[in-house]
Amino acid sequence: MTASSVMVALHGLAASRGYAIGRAVVLGPAALEVSHYRIAPENIEAECARLSAAIETTRTELSNMGAQLPPDAPREIASILQVHALLLADPLLAEESLMLIRERQYNAEWAITAQGQQLGEQFAAMEDEYLRGRANDVRQVIERVLRVLAGAPDPTATAASSDDSADPLIVVAHDISPADMIKLRGGQFAAFVTDLGGTTSHMAIIARSLGVPAVVALGNIRALVRDGDMLIVDGETGVTLINPSARVLDEYRDRQKAYAAERATLAQLRDTPAITLDGIRIGLYANIEWPEEAATALATGAEGIGLFRSEFLFMNRPDLPTEEEQYQAYASVVRTMGNRPVTIRTLDIGSDKTLDGEAAVAPNPALGERAIRYCLTRPEMFQAQLRAILRASAHGTVRILLPMVAHMHEVHASMAAIDAARRDLQARGLPFAERIAVGAMVEIPAIAIAIEPFLEVLDFLSIGTNDLIQYTLAIDRADPKVARLYDPLHPAVLRLIALTINAGARANKPVSVCGEMAGDVRLTRLLLGLGLTEFSMHPQQLLDVKREILQAHTNALRTKVAAALNRGEPIDLTAL
Repeated sequence: MTASSVMVALHGLAASRGYAIGRAVVLGPAALEVSHYRIAPENIEAECARLSAAIETTRTELSNMGAQLPPDAPREIASILQVHALLLADPLLAEESLMLIRERQYNAEWAITAQGQQLGEQFAAMEDEYLRGRANDVRQVIERVLRVLAGAPDPTATAASSDDSADPLIVVAHDISPADMIKLRGGQFAAFVTDLGGTTSHMAIIARSLGVPAVVALGNIRALVRDGDMLIVDGETGVTLINPSARVLDEYRDRQKAYAAERATLAQLRDTPAITLDGIRIGLYANIEWPEEAATALATGAEGIGLFRSEFLFMNRPDLPTEEEQYQAYASVVRTMGNRPVTIRTLDIGSDKTLDGEAAVAPNPALGERAIRYCLTRPEMFQAQLRAILRASAHGTVRILLPMVAHMHEVHASMAAIDAARRDLQARGLPFAERIAVGAMVEIPAIAIAIEPFLEVLDFLSIGTNDLIQYTLAIDRADPKVARLYDPLHPAVLRLIALTINAGARANKPVSVCGEMAGDVRLTRLLLGLGLTEFSMHPQQLLDVKREILQAHTNALRTKVAAALNRGEPIDLTAL
């Protein structure tokens, strides 16, 4: 027990839902002390060889872990280990670190730490929440290399064997890498809490796939907790309680039971059609970033993939994925989903998401050459992706989604590119679906305001609320100085969404929402009231949204929402 018996409450970010009560298992410091010194000129090549050997050893360790994953390991782990291996192979990390040794005569530890910090800061400054979380990946990879350089023991070794307690065990750490989580799985831990991290960190992703609660960004919990301390992890609110009172323990045991009962009830909805009380059929689809996530989407009852973010196949690697590599990834998802539709978004790169070797140098990258603008200026790359998508369509129902469209000429140019890809495949004798639907993301206010010409050419629309809100309100939600002004309930945002949905209905073209609003259960009734009949979200959010849909009366909601919008009043979610 800690020196004080007074209960301590720490507030962080809820990264994986649920409640856990158990004894703390505290991991030792993950970061190693790094000596900073300059080496003699005659030792430069030997120091480079020492660093290269450590990087290669670390890469081999990660590869071996991936090959030895147990059959019941979450699918996400293999992909995450691959991301870490790709980071090690990234010239911005390995080659630049070696350059610091040669040009500045840094010792190996200093060189890779300095370069890793610079690369991590670049990720941390990015707008996209998922990409900001990759700063943690860089740091975790560096720490593994430093351990090899120092010959240090693995801090997870003793934790993984901590099974002498009758109570459930809760891991407490500064941070936990995916590789460490593989070793910790054997201990059947009830929850994870860390000083660092975000809701899109790989630790959070794996915790969600394991179905265990996790709270991150607690600041200094590892310094406040000792092995054996009693902890409560509240994955609903992001609170962690150290040495709670008997009364609080009883309260949270009741919450655990209620939560377990709720999830069991929700699981029974998996195969229930999402139909409102007044008989309106609602489509529920999943957003994925990696092919392996398609199985998770299927397990939660998704009716298809509403958004496959293909850019993650292109990132954290020194080269572009080949047509064949892309085809295998897309085809894997299509086969997994069977006859369910798979919507593949073409490369959405630029702004805060850049490919290796292509720095974001535009004065304002968010308004620069990104997404479809980027692809149309790189026809060879775009053609390879379109051919891969078309080839995957031979295995099931595939739809092509064009990101960040603002002009009709972008649609026409994209259609021409798709036709060119078809001709190439015909010449090569490769099969593809004769008919493939093409749609566009509604992320820029311009397309929502002037939507009719687009609907004459396109087969469907998908509203990306994240960017639509940002561009409508001129708010960078990643900027803490103005993030509070990022408001999905702003009347202008809601009117643009309603405008798009209504135009789609008149043209008999499907419209979905694939941004964060779709998975926010607090907004489900509002979106139904705006006329939305297709939602696409993270698979873990799907059953919660389905429950709201089953309890909603769509026509009544439409009357309430339309009246509020016409009066220009703020939407009162509690009145819906």
